[in-house]
Amino acid sequence: MSENEVMKGKTVLITGATSGIGFATAKELARMGASVVLVGRNLEKCVSASAQITQITGNAQVEYILADLSTRNGVQSVAQKFLSRHSRLDVLLNNAGVFLMSREVTVDGFEMTFALNHLGYFYLTYLLLDTLKETGMSRVVNVSSDAHRGSKLDFQDLQGESNYTGFGAYGKSKFANVLFTYELSRKLIGTQVTANALHPGFVASEFGKNNGGFLRFAMKLMKPFQKTIEQGASTSIYLASSPSMSAVTGKYFADSKEVKSDPLTYDQSAAELLWQKSLEMLVLK
Repeated sequence: MSENEVMKGKTVLITGATSGIGFATAKELARMGASVVLVGRNLEKCVSASAQITQITGNAQVEYILADLSTRNGVQSVAQKFLSRHSRLDVLLNNAGVFLMSREVTVDGFEMTFALNHLGYFYLTYLLLDTLKETGMSRVVNVSSDAHRGSKLDFQDLQGESNYTGFGAYGKSKFANVLFTYELSRKLIGTQVTANALHPGFVASEFGKNNGGFLRFAMKLMKPFQKTIEQGASTSIYLASSPSMSAVTGKYFADSKEVKSDPLTYDQSAAELLWQKSLEMLVLK
Protein backbone atom coordinates (compact mmCIF):
# COMPACT_ATOMS: atom_id res chain seq x y z
CA MET A 1 0.00 0.00 0.00
CA SER A 2 1.40 3.41 -0.97
CA GLU A 3 1.68 6.26 1.53
CA ASN A 4 -1.19 7.97 -0.28
CA GLU A 5 -3.49 5.07 0.57
CA VAL A 6 -2.45 4.20 4.12
CA MET A 7 -5.53 5.92 5.60
CA LYS A 8 -7.99 4.91 2.90
CA GLY A 9 -11.29 3.72 4.38
CA LYS A 10 -10.47 5.26 7.77
CA THR A 11 -12.36 8.02 9.53
CA VAL A 12 -10.53 10.70 11.51
CA LEU A 13 -11.96 13.36 13.83
CA ILE A 14 -9.62 16.30 14.53
CA THR A 15 -10.35 19.15 16.93
CA GLY A 16 -8.84 22.59 16.46
CA ALA A 17 -8.43 21.70 12.80
CA THR A 18 -9.06 25.00 11.02
CA SER A 19 -5.56 26.46 11.48
CA GLY A 20 -2.04 25.70 12.67
CA ILE A 21 -0.91 22.14 13.27
CA GLY A 22 -4.49 20.88 13.36
CA PHE A 23 -5.06 22.07 9.80
CA ALA A 24 -1.70 20.71 8.62
CA THR A 25 -2.47 17.35 10.23
CA ALA A 26 -5.94 17.18 8.70
CA LYS A 27 -4.57 18.07 5.27
CA GLU A 28 -1.93 15.33 5.35
CA LEU A 29 -4.31 12.64 6.63
CA ALA A 30 -6.77 13.59 3.88
CA ARG A 31 -3.92 13.31 1.39
CA MET A 32 -3.38 9.77 2.71
CA GLY A 33 -7.00 8.93 1.86
CA ALA A 34 -8.78 9.35 5.19
CA SER A 35 -12.30 10.62 5.60
CA VAL A 36 -11.60 13.69 7.74
CA VAL A 37 -13.97 15.53 10.06
CA LEU A 38 -12.71 18.92 11.23
CA VAL A 39 -13.96 20.54 14.42
CA GLY A 40 -13.76 24.31 14.79
CA ARG A 41 -15.60 27.16 16.49
CA ASN A 42 -15.61 29.66 13.62
CA LEU A 43 -17.95 28.93 10.69
CA GLU A 44 -15.98 30.90 8.10
CA LYS A 45 -12.75 29.11 9.07
CA CYS A 46 -14.47 25.70 9.02
CA VAL A 47 -15.86 26.27 5.53
CA SER A 48 -12.55 27.63 4.24
CA ALA A 49 -10.39 24.90 5.80
CA SER A 50 -12.51 22.02 4.51
CA ALA A 51 -12.63 23.55 1.00
CA GLN A 52 -8.86 24.14 0.98
CA ILE A 53 -8.08 20.59 2.06
CA THR A 54 -10.32 19.13 -0.63
CA GLN A 55 -8.79 21.40 -3.26
CA ILE A 56 -5.20 20.63 -2.23
CA THR A 57 -5.59 16.87 -1.77
CA GLY A 58 -8.36 16.01 -4.21
CA ASN A 59 -10.12 14.22 -1.35
CA ALA A 60 -13.81 15.15 -1.23
CA GLN A 61 -14.39 13.27 2.04
CA VAL A 62 -13.69 16.31 4.17
CA GLU A 63 -16.38 17.82 6.38
CA TYR A 64 -16.67 19.96 9.47
CA ILE A 65 -18.58 20.25 12.74
CA LEU A 66 -19.02 23.70 14.24
CA ALA A 67 -18.76 23.77 18.05
CA ASP A 68 -17.21 25.41 21.09
CA LEU A 69 -15.27 22.64 22.82
CA SER A 70 -14.80 24.66 26.01
CA THR A 71 -18.43 23.91 26.95
CA ARG A 72 -20.21 20.69 27.89
CA ASN A 73 -22.94 21.37 25.33
CA GLY A 74 -20.38 22.04 22.63
CA VAL A 75 -18.60 18.74 23.21
CA GLN A 76 -21.92 16.88 23.34
CA SER A 77 -22.98 18.41 20.02
CA VAL A 78 -19.74 17.29 18.35
CA ALA A 79 -20.24 13.71 19.53
CA GLN A 80 -23.92 13.68 18.53
CA LYS A 81 -23.32 15.15 15.07
CA PHE A 82 -20.37 12.88 14.41
CA LEU A 83 -22.27 9.74 15.44
CA SER A 84 -25.28 10.74 13.33
CA ARG A 85 -23.04 10.74 10.24
CA HIS A 86 -20.46 8.04 10.95
CA SER A 87 -20.51 4.49 12.31
CA ARG A 88 -16.73 4.16 12.73
CA LEU A 89 -13.91 6.25 14.22
CA ASP A 90 -10.37 5.12 13.51
CA VAL A 91 -8.56 8.13 14.95
CA LEU A 92 -9.68 10.73 17.49
CA LEU A 93 -7.09 13.49 17.47
CA ASN A 94 -7.57 15.89 20.38
CA ASN A 95 -5.70 18.99 19.27
CA ALA A 96 -7.75 22.08 20.20
CA GLY A 97 -6.13 24.24 22.84
CA VAL A 98 -5.81 27.73 24.27
CA PHE A 99 -3.26 29.83 26.15
CA LEU A 100 -4.62 32.77 28.16
CA MET A 101 -2.57 35.27 30.15
CA SER A 102 -5.67 36.36 32.09
CA ARG A 103 -8.07 33.98 33.82
CA GLU A 104 -11.38 33.48 32.02
CA VAL A 105 -14.39 31.37 32.98
CA THR A 106 -16.60 29.33 30.64
CA VAL A 107 -20.40 29.35 30.61
CA ASP A 108 -20.22 26.17 32.72
CA GLY A 109 -18.19 28.00 35.37
CA PHE A 110 -14.84 26.30 34.63
CA GLU A 111 -11.51 28.03 34.16
CA MET A 112 -11.12 28.31 30.37
CA THR A 113 -7.64 26.78 29.91
CA PHE A 114 -8.47 23.70 31.97
CA ALA A 115 -11.91 23.42 30.37
CA LEU A 116 -10.74 23.45 26.75
CA ASN A 117 -7.30 21.87 27.08
CA HIS A 118 -8.23 19.03 29.44
CA LEU A 119 -11.97 18.63 29.97
CA GLY A 120 -12.62 19.00 26.23
CA TYR A 121 -10.22 16.12 25.49
CA PHE A 122 -11.60 14.01 28.32
CA TYR A 123 -15.29 14.49 27.57
CA LEU A 124 -15.11 14.05 23.79
CA THR A 125 -13.08 10.86 24.23
CA TYR A 126 -15.53 9.62 26.88
CA LEU A 127 -18.51 10.17 24.55
CA LEU A 128 -16.86 8.47 21.57
CA LEU A 129 -15.19 5.59 23.42
CA ASP A 130 -17.79 2.97 22.51
CA THR A 131 -17.45 3.81 18.80
CA LEU A 132 -13.66 3.67 19.04
CA LYS A 133 -13.91 0.23 20.64
CA GLU A 134 -16.43 -1.03 18.07
CA THR A 135 -14.25 0.19 15.20
CA GLY A 136 -11.26 -1.83 16.43
CA MET A 137 -7.58 -1.01 15.87
CA SER A 138 -8.42 2.64 16.57
CA ARG A 139 -6.32 5.37 18.12
CA VAL A 140 -6.67 8.32 20.48
CA VAL A 141 -3.95 10.91 19.92
CA ASN A 142 -3.67 13.75 22.45
CA VAL A 143 -1.61 16.83 21.64
CA SER A 144 0.14 17.84 24.86
CA SER A 145 3.35 19.87 25.19
CA ASP A 146 6.70 19.85 26.93
CA ALA A 147 5.22 22.81 28.81
CA HIS A 148 3.91 20.07 31.13
CA ARG A 149 7.40 19.54 32.51
CA GLY A 150 7.87 20.94 36.00
CA SER A 151 4.12 21.25 36.54
CA LYS A 152 1.83 19.35 38.88
CA LEU A 153 -1.86 19.45 39.62
CA ASP A 154 -3.30 20.99 42.76
CA PHE A 155 -6.45 18.92 43.19
CA GLN A 156 -7.75 21.48 45.68
CA ASP A 157 -7.51 24.21 43.03
CA LEU A 158 -7.89 22.70 39.55
CA GLN A 159 -9.70 25.88 38.46
CA GLY A 160 -6.77 28.19 39.19
CA GLU A 161 -8.80 30.36 41.53
CA SER A 162 -5.71 31.29 43.53
CA ASN A 163 -2.41 32.46 42.04
CA TYR A 164 -3.46 32.15 38.39
CA THR A 165 -0.78 32.68 35.76
CA GLY A 166 -1.18 32.00 32.05
CA PHE A 167 1.96 29.88 31.79
CA GLY A 168 1.11 27.99 34.99
CA ALA A 169 -2.43 27.19 33.84
CA TYR A 170 -1.23 26.10 30.43
CA GLY A 171 1.50 23.86 31.87
CA LYS A 172 -0.98 22.22 34.25
CA SER A 173 -3.47 21.59 31.44
CA LYS A 174 -0.76 19.94 29.34
CA PHE A 175 0.31 17.91 32.40
CA ALA A 176 -3.33 16.80 32.68
CA ASN A 177 -3.24 15.71 29.01
CA VAL A 178 -0.39 13.31 29.75
CA LEU A 179 -1.96 11.97 32.97
CA PHE A 180 -5.24 11.46 31.13
CA THR A 181 -3.54 9.66 28.24
CA TYR A 182 -1.74 7.23 30.52
CA GLU A 183 -4.86 6.48 32.56
CA LEU A 184 -6.92 6.05 29.38
CA SER A 185 -4.39 3.57 28.00
CA ARG A 186 -4.63 1.54 31.21
CA LYS A 187 -8.43 1.53 31.06
CA LEU A 188 -8.27 0.37 27.43
CA ILE A 189 -6.17 -2.72 28.14
CA GLY A 190 -7.88 -5.67 26.47
CA THR A 191 -9.40 -3.52 23.71
CA GLN A 192 -7.95 -2.67 20.31
CA VAL A 193 -7.82 1.05 21.11
CA THR A 194 -4.51 2.80 21.78
CA ALA A 195 -3.89 6.16 23.45
CA ASN A 196 -0.73 8.25 23.12
CA ALA A 197 0.30 11.84 23.79
CA LEU A 198 2.79 14.08 22.05
CA HIS A 199 4.81 17.27 22.11
CA PRO A 200 4.54 19.04 18.73
CA GLY A 201 7.56 21.21 19.36
CA PHE A 202 7.82 24.97 19.61
CA VAL A 203 5.75 25.82 16.56
CA ALA A 204 5.33 29.06 14.59
CA SER A 205 1.54 28.96 14.84
CA GLU A 206 -1.15 31.28 16.23
CA PHE A 207 -0.17 30.38 19.81
CA GLY A 208 -0.65 33.35 22.11
CA LYS A 209 -2.16 35.63 19.48
CA ASN A 210 -5.04 36.68 21.78
CA ASN A 211 -2.84 37.67 24.70
CA GLY A 212 -1.77 41.24 24.11
CA GLY A 213 1.38 42.96 22.99
CA PHE A 214 4.03 41.46 25.26
CA LEU A 215 3.41 37.82 24.36
CA ARG A 216 3.07 38.62 20.65
CA PHE A 217 6.36 40.51 20.81
CA ALA A 218 8.07 37.65 22.65
CA MET A 219 6.80 35.13 20.08
CA LYS A 220 8.22 37.27 17.25
CA LEU A 221 11.62 37.34 18.95
CA MET A 222 11.61 33.56 19.23
CA LYS A 223 10.42 32.96 15.66
CA PRO A 224 13.89 31.97 14.32
CA PHE A 225 13.92 29.08 16.81
CA GLN A 226 10.44 27.82 15.99
CA LYS A 227 9.43 24.82 13.92
CA THR A 228 7.27 25.29 10.87
CA ILE A 229 3.63 24.30 11.21
CA GLU A 230 4.28 21.28 8.98
CA GLN A 231 7.17 20.15 11.20
CA GLY A 232 4.97 20.63 14.26
CA ALA A 233 2.24 18.46 12.74
CA SER A 234 4.57 15.60 11.83
CA THR A 235 4.32 13.73 15.16
CA SER A 236 0.51 13.96 15.19
CA ILE A 237 0.46 12.57 11.64
CA TYR A 238 2.87 9.79 12.60
CA LEU A 239 0.85 8.69 15.64
CA ALA A 240 -2.40 8.80 13.67
CA SER A 241 -1.23 6.95 10.57
CA SER A 242 1.95 4.92 10.97
CA PRO A 243 1.38 1.14 10.79
CA SER A 244 4.21 0.77 13.32
CA MET A 245 2.02 2.54 15.90
CA SER A 246 -0.92 0.14 15.67
CA ALA A 247 -0.23 -1.56 19.01
CA VAL A 248 1.79 1.11 20.85
CA THR A 249 -0.09 2.71 23.73
CA GLY A 250 0.41 4.76 26.87
CA LYS A 251 3.49 6.59 25.57
CA TYR A 252 4.68 10.16 25.05
CA PHE A 253 6.29 11.25 21.80
CA ALA A 254 8.35 14.12 20.41
CA ASP A 255 9.76 14.32 16.87
CA SER A 256 7.98 11.02 16.12
CA LYS A 257 10.06 9.21 18.74
CA GLU A 258 9.04 7.89 22.14
CA VAL A 259 10.47 9.97 24.99
CA LYS A 260 9.92 10.08 28.73
CA SER A 261 7.45 12.64 30.05
CA ASP A 262 7.90 14.40 33.38
CA PRO A 263 8.46 11.84 36.19
CA LEU A 264 5.34 13.02 38.06
CA THR A 265 3.12 12.05 35.10
CA TYR A 266 3.77 8.38 35.91
CA ASP A 267 1.93 8.71 39.25
CA GLN A 268 -1.01 6.34 38.74
CA SER A 269 -2.88 7.53 41.82
CA ALA A 270 -2.80 11.11 40.52
CA ALA A 271 -4.00 9.95 37.10
CA GLU A 272 -6.89 8.02 38.64
CA LEU A 273 -7.80 11.00 40.83
CA LEU A 274 -7.81 13.31 37.79
CA TRP A 275 -10.10 10.85 36.01
CA GLN A 276 -12.53 10.79 38.95
CA LYS A 277 -12.44 14.58 39.38
CA SER A 278 -13.11 15.04 35.65
CA LEU A 279 -16.14 12.73 35.84
CA GLU A 280 -17.46 14.68 38.83
CA MET A 281 -16.93 18.07 37.16
CA LEU A 282 -18.77 16.92 34.05
CA VAL A 283 -21.52 15.31 36.15
CA LEU A 284 -20.83 11.91 34.65
CA LYS A 285 -20.93 9.96 37.92
